[in-house]
Amino acid sequence: MYNMFKTFMFLAALTALFLFVGGALGGRTGMTVALVMAGVMNFFAYWYSDKLALKMSGAREVSEAETPQLHSIVAGLAQKAGIPKPKVYLMAQQTPNAFATGRNPDHAAVAVTEGILRLLNREELEGVLAHEFAHIRNRDILIGSIAAVIAGAISYIATMAQWALLFGGFGSSDDDEGGAGGLVGGLIMMIIAPIAAALIQMAISRSREYQADATGAKICNHPMSLASALKKLDEWNHRMPMEVNPATAQMYIVNPLTAASVAKLFSTHPPIQERIRRLRSMAGRQERI
Repeated sequence: MYNMFKTFMFLAALTALFLFVGGALGGRTGMTVALVMAGVMNFFAYWYSDKLALKMSGAREVSEAETPQLHSIVAGLAQKAGIPKPKVYLMAQQTPNAFATGRNPDHAAVAVTEGILRLLNREELEGVLAHEFAHIRNRDILIGSIAAVIAGAISYIATMAQWALLFGGFGSSDDDEGGAGGLVGGLIMMIIAPIAAALIQMAISRSREYQADATGAKICNHPMSLASALKKLDEWNHRMPMEVNPATAQMYIVNPLTAASVAKLFSTHPPIQERIRRLRSMAGRQERI
């Protein structure tokens, strides 16, 4: 519940920032344009984000005959999670990783790399896929898509304002008492707003990862399997980072773009050690019951 509340607050903050930027850089007209743009972009994100994600990752759908064990695990977890069995995709990547996508449980897919099938045992693979099922059941793909769209729209508005400034169209607006508040205020807004939006978007992503770990551990009923898998995946992704589009990095169970120099605030994933610590704590509570 705590992570769900945090996600709600982050989304509310991101939406408020979106409206504020629209109003500050364009007054009432800018806010209206921002709302319309958000609606259109959210519509396309809702309907097409899954297809885009699978295409960008190079994943292909595989049949039960090709990967019987994988399909067996997916079918069993779908029953435990109480959702329809999602489509199963395979990525021709040697780095072990996985993600889920789809606008709702009826239109979902899970994708794994060839490397993860070789690295993990059955229990660890169940833990990873249970985590992905948690994303599907919790509608995290939709939440993440909405957050990404709003954050992107804020950056878009700031970029358009910069172009308007270059061509002399920025600043004094006719009817907008709540306009930019001057050249300096507008410049600050153009720089700060996209950074703030990105920070909030990444905080949402981290919060949903914690929630998916907790929900996934309950689905497979074995937190330590997921903890063991996370440790292996993190080690391999540091050793052999994946080549992925940065826009899709937040979907994977561990960050495929690991970089020691990236500050925690700018990470789409929580620290692996903290995720493992929480899962071990869950396992400890289960043993005491």
